Amino acid sequence: MNDKELREVRKRFRPDQNNISHIRGCFVNEKKEIVTEFNESLALCPQEETESLLAIMKKTLSGSLGTNLIDLKFRTEQVRESDEHALLMALKRSELSDDDAVHELFFRIKENVTLGGNYVILLAFDKYDYFEYGKDGEKNEDSFGVYNFFVCSICPIKHMKSAVSFHAYDNTFHTLSSDSLIGAPELGFIFPAFEDRQENIYGSLYYTHDITKNHTDFVKRIFDLELPMPAAVQKETFDECLSETMSGGCDFELLCSVQEQISEMIEEHKEEKSAEPLRVSKNEIKNTLKYCGIEEEKLEEFDKLYDEQFGEKTEVAPQNIVDVKKLEVKMPDVTIKVNPKRRDLVSTQIINGAKYILIKADENVSVNGIDIKIN
Repeated sequence: MNDKELREVRKRFRPDQNNISHIRGCFVNEKKEIVTEFNESLALCPQEETESLLAIMKKTLSGSLGTNLIDLKFRTEQVRESDEHALLMALKRSELSDDDAVHELFFRIKENVTLGGNYVILLAFDKYDYFEYGKDGEKNEDSFGVYNFFVCSICPIKHMKSAVSFHAYDNTFHTLSSDSLIGAPELGFIFPAFEDRQENIYGSLYYTHDITKNHTDFVKRIFDLELPMPAAVQKETFDECLSETMSGGCDFELLCSVQEQISEMIEEHKEEKSAEPLRVSKNEIKNTLKYCGIEEEKLEEFDKLYDEQFGEKTEVAPQNIVDVKKLEVKMPDVTIKVNPKRRDLVSTQIINGAKYILIKADENVSVNGIDIKIN
């Protein structure tokens, strides 16, 4: 799925924009026991509850493609023969009315998900009637299709502490008892994918809130697929590859130059307004490093390290390997945060044999909120 398709599906999670009639689910305790199941009609729910439930499930489509949202692709033999794909298709075809299929999904999830406490599994089926668009971008009302899909959201239960409130209508204080709230999804998915403005049973979109985790047991049991390295781990791995390539000889200017070049790639992609998420190959990264001044010999070392850690043909999302919004210089007792667009204010020098980080201070300088003079 691309950004445009994702935005289109996100819009479905509004009370007046969807055909969701029921929300099915269950409550799982910390012992991995299903305590209760439910099948709520949205038509009978108060509007506020309906809006809250849809908002929670919409968050299963939040974050960035390639970071929080991962496209999963089934192999042809899986679509034909696998138990995992057959279960997903049974859920879709029955519009979540196949009790055996729903219970099997609940069982597989509870056996392979641990969130450190109680959680709920939410399921909703939607039928999206969409129009086709011509090459000129105009809606063709004579050409349309139907996208049948369901969303699965796995949400931790958060406990609210008791508190005191003041009721103005009777001029008294009241104690609010502790309660349990459904939190934002920790993980989830939609099936099938929506690609090229049609449903694609060869794909699913997987969501993880925590970009340091992949929930590999869950993905293996539900999809029988392998996930790419988590986004946060990609950043750590790239940093290690770059550091080893330079044999500990990375300097401030080089690192800033790499960050700047990759940031420009991302900005250019945004300006092009391409719906497809940006991916870069190993060779594109090597060319960037070469442009930044890394010698050919060291690039060969990077080539080897990249193959070992990521895989020779693996493409990565550039925002996963470089933090374009942050430039931070750290020492054991000092941390300097710099606007990445103003890296020209910071430099490193050796003066009389001592190493210094220099910050140009032409503008106002304050310490703990108090303006100071530099004499």
